[in-house]
Amino acid sequence: MKIHIIAVGTKMPPWVEQGYKEYEKRLQQECQLKLIELDIGKRSKKSSPINNKLYDAKLILKAIPKNSHVVALDVKGKQHSTESLSSRLEHWLHQGKDVALIVGGADGLDESIIKLAHEKWSLSALTFPHPLVRVILAEQLYRAWSFANNHPYHRE
Repeated sequence: MKIHIIAVGTKMPPWVEQGYKEYEKRLQQECQLKLIELDIGKRSKKSSPINNKLYDAKLILKAIPKNSHVVALDVKGKQHSTESLSSRLEHWLHQGKDVALIVGGADGLDESIIKLAHEKWSLSALTFPHPLVRVILAEQLYRAWSFANNHPYHRE
């Protein structure tokens, strides 16, 4: 199974790339992480958030692999503990489908993407900078995998 992290935005700082790649490397066994960065081009202060989200949605739709289980990261989504995320990860593995985790841009996700998603996941009630979300996602997926496989990385 592949877990595709489809994220709006490119050109991340080196610490983001290093952090993400560390967990990507650790998860190469049963489930592989694959980051798909979407280049949104230039935006100005005059750009409408609604138009930005619509533009992003078009890019996201093209990037979602066919027959994937789509999970939108959304503040209104379900928050998971390590244990419940581990259960979700095992469920995804048993489905036999790839998973597409959708990370929106600064303006959030268009409603069309939210409706398309099979489930919604909220990392926290807090707002995180988009670069950091990539690292958090990769680490939490690795932690959930570690928990499911009784790996010593996760300690209660």
